[in-house]
Amino acid sequence: MPEIGACVLDTHALLLHAAGGRGLGRKAAAHLLACEQREAIAYVPAAVVWEVSLLVRGRKVHLGRSLRSFFEDLFSNPAYQALDLTTEQVLLADETLPNRDPFDGLICAAARSLGLPLITRDQAIQDSGLVKVVW
Repeated sequence: MPEIGACVLDTHALLLHAAGGRGLGRKAAAHLLACEQREAIAYVPAAVVWEVSLLVRGRKVHLGRSLRSFFEDLFSNPAYQALDLTTEQVLLADETLPNRDPFDGLICAAARSLGLPLITRDQAIQDSGLVKVVW
């Protein structure tokens, strides 16, 4: 069983996991393995889905299938839960940004709104102290 039962997933962590997990931190990899075994939960904010879509459209990321198919496959495992964007998350992001990236602001706000740690290696997010970070 993982140390933490639920986390919020950042975009790069999701993409590293989808590519086989190389580059993930030890705790992040352990949590996502537990998710694969349906022993933990990873919330995927709508902002992550949107950011992945922009990365695919800009040809910076290749999923090997359609965006829809990628996320349908991911969410077919109940350990991965889609997290809708709320007005509260937008307001939290506006009030306290970890950096100049609006996606990071929304993703941190999602973690804050749930009171959960964020799986990320982003140093600016770690340094901001806005959320507990798992890596």
